[in-house]
Amino acid sequence: METHRRSRAASTRNLQLPSLDNEKSPSPKQKTLTSLASRLAFFRKPLRLRGNSTVSVPLGVVVLFPILVVILILILFIRHPDSPGSMLVPAGAPPAIRKISEQHDKVFVNGCLEPDTTQPRANAAFVVLARNKELDGVIQSMKSVERHFNRWYHYPYVFLNDGEFNETFKETVQKYASSNVEFGKVGPDMWGYPDWADEKVVKEGIAKQGDAAVMYGGLESYHKMCRFYSGFVIPLHPTPSAPPPPRSPLFNILLTAVRSFFYNHPLLLKYEWYWRVEPEITYFCDITYDPFLKMIENNKTYGFTIAVKELRETVPNIFRYASAYKRLNNITSQGLWEMFVEPQPPSEESRPDENSPLPEEILQNDPNQNTLPEIDPEAMEGEKYNMCHFWSNFEIAKLSWFRSKEYNDFFEMMDRRILDGTVG
Repeated sequence: METHRRSRAASTRNLQLPSLDNEKSPSPKQKTLTSLASRLAFFRKPLRLRGNSTVSVPLGVVVLFPILVVILILILFIRHPDSPGSMLVPAGAPPAIRKISEQHDKVFVNGCLEPDTTQPRANAAFVVLARNKELDGVIQSMKSVERHFNRWYHYPYVFLNDGEFNETFKETVQKYASSNVEFGKVGPDMWGYPDWADEKVVKEGIAKQGDAAVMYGGLESYHKMCRFYSGFVIPLHPTPSAPPPPRSPLFNILLTAVRSFFYNHPLLLKYEWYWRVEPEITYFCDITYDPFLKMIENNKTYGFTIAVKELRETVPNIFRYASAYKRLNNITSQGLWEMFVEPQPPSEESRPDENSPLPEEILQNDPNQNTLPEIDPEAMEGEKYNMCHFWSNFEIAKLSWFRSKEYNDFFEMMDRRILDGTVG
């Protein structure tokens, strides 16, 4: 009996369940997955669409849906070809080339061509107005011009200065030119003010623009440069070899009234075309065709890079005088004038208010009934200048047109109005 009890006790001890300490502990990976599952369980919590609805949506869907919508909108915005943000994100394919409007003219060349150097050159030159201290900027411009264009076509350079070029400037410039270079001086008769101008009035106008914080407005040399480019690089009368002016005399008004231009220097008398180059400019693409020859082929007179809005306070009355000149000389528009005119809304005739409680005979005695309409002080003959003007820093021009009497007559009128303070 005793032996049987001992045997049962030993058997009981052998059948005891293992304790938790004896179990195998979970790995760190299992712990991480367990913790993550417990956190994600919060997003699986169902949300009823309505208080008594049997339809529910997981909380995670409600949170992620608006985030996905916002991300999709951002992707569509950035990837859109017209979006400014598209330039900040690299793409696998090149951006689509926007079609250029050809309503009036086609571009001369699409893309790059193999330069054709077998054609005869135009009677043209680069014109650079610079001072000795601007040598570094001049070299920068020449490097760009030579690299992207003139290494194939070798057009000459004409450098002009209101002082004398020193030998350092001349020797350095000639090292970077692939063609002939000429140096000239702009005399005081071209750079200064005419005898009839009131210098005090002119300087007061310049100081006024400086006080108004107009860019370069307070620099007398800048105003002299603009006037020089307006009419003193071209001769005052047409030369016998000059071809007749284009059919539209209005082109003269638009170019001069909106922006100042061209030349009357002895070094340029032998040229028919010029390409304006300024210090510190850069071309970003190769010009693999000759723009002078293309302009001749297409009967063009003036080429520009960009047309932007002018500061209104810098050109007071300029459109009024240009419009008056156009009217007094019976000049009709051939399409270009409208580029510089704001479209006018159709005028509506005033009619009595049908809903007015007063009878018509009383309304006719209203002192305000027959008052004159408001007059726009900046409008002329129902037209108003839209402030569009050509930036002439990269212009290419046909000098024969600006040698014409028509241009010089208009320039003389505008020159007097500007220098006496009436315009500008």
